[in-house]
Amino acid sequence: MIRALLLAFSQLSDPRVRRVVWTGVFVSALAYALLAGGAWWALSVTPLSGYVWLDTIIDLLGGLGVLVVAWLLFPATVGMVSSFFLDEVVERVEARHYPALPAPRQAGLMEELGTALRFLLLVLAINLVALPIYIFAPGLNLIVFYTVNGYLLGREYFEMVAHRRLDRMSARMLRRARPLKPFLAGVAIAFLSTIPFVNLLVPVVASAFMVHVLQSMSAPLAAGRTTVIRR
Repeated sequence: MIRALLLAFSQLSDPRVRRVVWTGVFVSALAYALLAGGAWWALSVTPLSGYVWLDTIIDLLGGLGVLVVAWLLFPATVGMVSSFFLDEVVERVEARHYPALPAPRQAGLMEELGTALRFLLLVLAINLVALPIYIFAPGLNLIVFYTVNGYLLGREYFEMVAHRRLDRMSARMLRRARPLKPFLAGVAIAFLSTIPFVNLLVPVVASAFMVHVLQSMSAPLAAGRTTVIRR
């Protein structure tokens, strides 16, 4: 597992992989800059109370609130943007470490869009439900955070990578037959997601990481064929 993670980080030496990282960061930063600028402008031109001094305070607090929300959601947005390009990351990892693999199945644009949106909504929804525990249960909140997000991130990244080689049912059966590796990989990804600036690399590193995790597991290809994927 540690070797697989080190190999994933080493993949950042690939210029095409770094391009995916910078694309996610740039597009997300541009979107949030436009959003923050628009919100700040709307607050500044809208008199909310009729008192100049009070409107000034409201503008400052509102602008600060926009910046805080942008900071908190920025990594998730980078992940969503990067998810449209992660197939290229997986392709580069396979070409570098597993060149003997056959050609992968091709996912359509709607499938990739659905995967990206499903992943973002699922992570946000589960963490919103667990928010009271995060706030009011010190100590327990870390256990819940890493357990919940380890499961979610492990499942989503595993299925995203596995779907290049397996149909959905086969990928799900493989993960359920050997759940520990995807879960532990998900916990490692969740931990990296809590480190400032490193979390911007997580979508790319996690995808490369999960390729190595998948290749360490045996899986049947769908449609009546059986192939063993080996390290």
